[in-house]
Amino acid sequence: MASRKTASRLQAGANEPLPEFRSREERLAQGKALREKVAREAHATWKSPGRQRDVIAILEKSNRERLKELVPIRYGRMLRSPFTFLRGSAALMAYDLSLGPDIDVQVQACGDCHLLNFGLFATPERNLVFDLNDFDETLPAPWEWDIKRLAASFAVAARDNGDPDRRARDVVVACVRSYRENLRTYSKMSPLEVWYSRLDAQTLLEMAPDAEVRKIRKQLIEQAREQVVEGVCPKIVEQVAGHPRILDQPPLIHHVAEADFMDRVRESLADYRASLSDERRVLLDRYRLVDAALKVVGIGSVGTRCFIALMYSEENHPLILQFKESCRSVLEPYTGKCQYESQGQRVVMGQRLMQSSSDIFLGWTHGRAGHDYYVRQLRDMKLSVPVEHISTDQLERYADFCGLTLARAHAKSGDAATLSGYLGKSDAFDEALGDFALLYADQTESDHGILLKAARTGRIKVMIEE
Repeated sequence: MASRKTASRLQAGANEPLPEFRSREERLAQGKALREKVAREAHATWKSPGRQRDVIAILEKSNRERLKELVPIRYGRMLRSPFTFLRGSAALMAYDLSLGPDIDVQVQACGDCHLLNFGLFATPERNLVFDLNDFDETLPAPWEWDIKRLAASFAVAARDNGDPDRRARDVVVACVRSYRENLRTYSKMSPLEVWYSRLDAQTLLEMAPDAEVRKIRKQLIEQAREQVVEGVCPKIVEQVAGHPRILDQPPLIHHVAEADFMDRVRESLADYRASLSDERRVLLDRYRLVDAALKVVGIGSVGTRCFIALMYSEENHPLILQFKESCRSVLEPYTGKCQYESQGQRVVMGQRLMQSSSDIFLGWTHGRAGHDYYVRQLRDMKLSVPVEHISTDQLERYADFCGLTLARAHAKSGDAATLSGYLGKSDAFDEALGDFALLYADQTESDHGILLKAARTGRIKVMIEE
């Protein structure tokens, strides 16, 4: 397995000396020189390491900290298609990426950078932005890993939509080209300009190539604006004896039949409060806890401990917070130990570093049973862009936005000039990842088949939801 640096500027302690400043030209030249170490064309290849790569064993290892009764739901969701398999197998792809070429330049990585981990959500100013929105696996890591997982996800999704490989490859190349070109643009900006840049709803509308696309984007933006707590509550909250209570929808939402559960929630809420800044504590204190329940989320996250806390103000204004368990990142075995003792803090700090703007209630806590959590609002104007059955042209435009967004996120934490020097102005890297993505799509389809066989033979237990 390829060796990894365990120390980096991203994880350096407060007493570590900062590197000397170098001009943009010097960093571009340094990046260009890295092509001698790893040619850009070298990223085009993928070959499975063979028998030592036990797909089911790697997935089972990633289940060790999960609730055992929920793991069959996770497998059931992964079995739906090669794309849902890819979404749920971040641990497997982390293993694979650790074997690939690496120029030894790190960024704050998302860690699970697939195309559905981008979307619309609200800033604290109640503006809508398009950005990355899932950071369960975030950790400083080689910059190649995020863009390769994103590229592979587009290839797999395009195939799932019935697109031929030629068009699937076009989508991938469009994504990587956008990443490369926008990273070079960010390398010319000041750190503050990069930090303040964002892709907001108005910009998305202005960038629409025609009236039909503008109409579709406007509809998505309106849908996102409707995803607020007042709209969510009627769907998951009922009145019992005149008091609001979360509606049980087993196995996805249900109350925990443990006498001390609400006491543990209150303890976690108090500990979470301590992670907030003073003015956010004042805001949180306007609300009181009235109920809490377990909630199953996502695909890759299924089985992790996640609960929602229903809160109300004095005048009965609702707030729903999501407490999501933070296990160790799937990247950690290949990058070195996380600098934070709390895995929840790891997620929060990575999210703040990569996003253009973050939830005002974003924080972390440590449960009585020893589990770490990060906390955020539930569905606050949050919307993932539906990619099933959309046209290849639409998918390609979406890929362009994802490439731009990832470039900005990497420019915030990494050295955009060095990376731009390596990537260059030609399409060499774009084309290489076009080849890689199709090869990894083949691998994903094969791995999906292995999971199907494991389900048929009883090696794993599966629950298929209706």
